[in-house]
Amino acid sequence: MTEDAAVISQRDGDWLTLWLNRPASRNALSEDLVAALRQALETARADASLRGITLRGKGGVFCAGGDLKAFRTYASGEKTEAEVSDFNVAGGTLFEMVHSMPQVVVVLVEGASMAGGLGLTCAADLVVVTQDAQFALTETMIGIPPAQIAPYIVGRIGLTEARRIMLTGARFDGAEAARIGIANAAVADTEALEAQEAEIRRGVLRCAPGANAATKEILLAARQLQGAEMMRFAGDRFARALLGAEGREGVASFLEKRKPAWAGDSRT
Repeated sequence: MTEDAAVISQRDGDWLTLWLNRPASRNALSEDLVAALRQALETARADASLRGITLRGKGGVFCAGGDLKAFRTYASGEKTEAEVSDFNVAGGTLFEMVHSMPQVVVVLVEGASMAGGLGLTCAADLVVVTQDAQFALTETMIGIPPAQIAPYIVGRIGLTEARRIMLTGARFDGAEAARIGIANAAVADTEALEAQEAEIRRGVLRCAPGANAATKEILLAARQLQGAEMMRFAGDRFARALLGAEGREGVASFLEKRKPAWAGDSRT
């Protein structure tokens, strides 16, 4: 992985950090950055040895949003409505990929998380931000809706706050992001950001990776399933886990008053 790659992968044991690496454009979601991030996530999804993924931005900024140069190309009148719709849907697949990864996904925000960057942030499992980081959904201010972003904003903070920040172009800082639920924590600076991430890692490493993946499946299934169908889905995932190697090891470790095998690197 070269230093000029759109996304830089950094492996630390069973944890992967993916750095958005277009600081000159404030890590805007250009076609090359999106393609590189999708590829990195596809590779990570297939790696059962990975237990967590952190997304960060180089240059002291997370992500300034979509690439407006690409938007201008698609708004030129040379593309059909179907082609523009396909372009937008393709962007949405990145958010869903982040949202549905079997590993725990953490986003660390410094500088700014705007528009599509905020969508990427809200697609993650856990978010830590600096108190002075800046956030906004600016789409309606340039004449477009936050189409693929909206479901992840609503899912994270609810309809009332989502309406407020989408329909007014509200700008807010990291402290406000934590107050309304976008961030799990807002901290003073980069050093504190990394310390908070280290604490998250320790917590994740105490959990069985397969159980975490199954839990994420159940959480996401709750968006579509209800009643008996949801109970059966959850019951099947429970049975698969309890009868599997992790379930047997977890029960045995509890009864034998020892750490389970997967917690060996939790550094607790």
